[in-house]
Amino acid sequence: MSETFKAKIWKLDDDIDTDIVLPTEYLALKTVEDMKPYAFSPLRPELAAQIKPGDMIVAGKNFGCGSSREQAPEVVKALGVSCIVAQSFARIFFRNAINNGLLLIENPDLHDAVKEGDEALVTPGEKIVVNGKEFPIASLPENLMEILNAGGLVKAMRKRNGLD
Repeated sequence: MSETFKAKIWKLDDDIDTDIVLPTEYLALKTVEDMKPYAFSPLRPELAAQIKPGDMIVAGKNFGCGSSREQAPEVVKALGVSCIVAQSFARIFFRNAINNGLLLIENPDLHDAVKEGDEALVTPGEKIVVNGKEFPIASLPENLMEILNAGGLVKAMRKRNGLD
């Protein structure tokens, strides 16, 4: 997670709740793979099919508000999203995302400075560069980076306990 990567930006606004990320009616599907086509469908039905592995989401305030369903960050990760950068995240969504190995970055300025389709260079814990402009980002605590680098909480604990 410390290596710089390039990502295409998909831009969303404020208050993207978990019912937008993954509507309730699709929770009955058997796997997250089955749920993927319906991600963001209330807002933009075509978006899930357009996101490519490595792309990123840039959003406004309060991303992931609403219910605490773990499938919301799981489906975003399953789409191949490299990270979500938002002005702020709902607390439970933030922790669920980290526990599932999905990198979240808070930045107050990026959302208003980019447009959908821009390319970003992301150096986790340091900066994001878009259109020649640098946006500094804070690093996550070491314990959260351990979880992200392992691919999620369960994998991190298995590794820490010598099970993998």
